[in-house]
Amino acid sequence: MANDWVKEVDIAITVSDKNGKFIEMNDKSLKTFADDGGAALLGSDIMDCHNENSKDIIKDIISEKRNNVYFVEKEGKRKLIYQAPWTINGEFQGLVELSIVIPPDIETKVRG
Repeated sequence: MANDWVKEVDIAITVSDKNGKFIEMNDKSLKTFADDGGAALLGSDIMDCHNENSKDIIKDIISEKRNNVYFVEKEGKRKLIYQAPWTINGEFQGLVELSIVIPPDIETKVRG
């Protein structure tokens, strides 16, 4: 990845280009997707890794230039998934996905 801090941060960061090809995965992303190919996913199509429902959501994120945020529970871990289009000078460049493990005892702090 281009930025050193991104490489080892404990958040899976997965980036695709405007053609839907995986172009960057940090260490956590490579580990998260190891069973699906890990680094071998780089250059492959993001649509090949998703079911039809997920493909429709991805198409909506791209066409509507909107974020898609949800929680998922997998292998006993709860994660926040944040998917968003990324741009340069306002021009769509692709998608970025952040996958953040949420500790079971996390506290919600109400501010303001």
